[in-house]
Amino acid sequence: MLPHAIAEPLTPFRDARGYVVEPLSLAQLTAQQNVHVVWTAAGAVRGNHHHVRGTEVALVLGPALVRYRDANGIQDVEITKGTLYRFTFPPKVAHAFGALGPEPMFLVGFNTEIYDSEHPDAIPDHILGADDIAKFV
Repeated sequence: MLPHAIAEPLTPFRDARGYVVEPLSLAQLTAQQNVHVVWTAAGAVRGNHHHVRGTEVALVLGPALVRYRDANGIQDVEITKGTLYRFTFPPKVAHAFGALGPEPMFLVGFNTEIYDSEHPDAIPDHILGADDIAKFV
């Protein structure tokens, strides 16, 4: 059976300059072996994979659609503009991120596995397409 993913809305500190959030606890931060920052154009999809060994934590700023397949089946989380979510995807949980636009989607990802192109931990697992994104726009 697949494990469960975690989807958490975050409430960052906000003031006139913008906002600030600490995405990981110290214990979570010390476990990370990879950090990546992603901007995705409106209508485009990222991810569409699962990890064999690594746990991925993704901080996503909307507007976005995050789809994942875990022990509860296919789950969709629509993130409105300016809303921030943290997702935790254990190994074997397929996940994808769609930019609902009109501005780019912003994502910061953390993984417990080092990126290794010769022994990839990310396995393609198509669960979200551009046609799915069009239904939400």
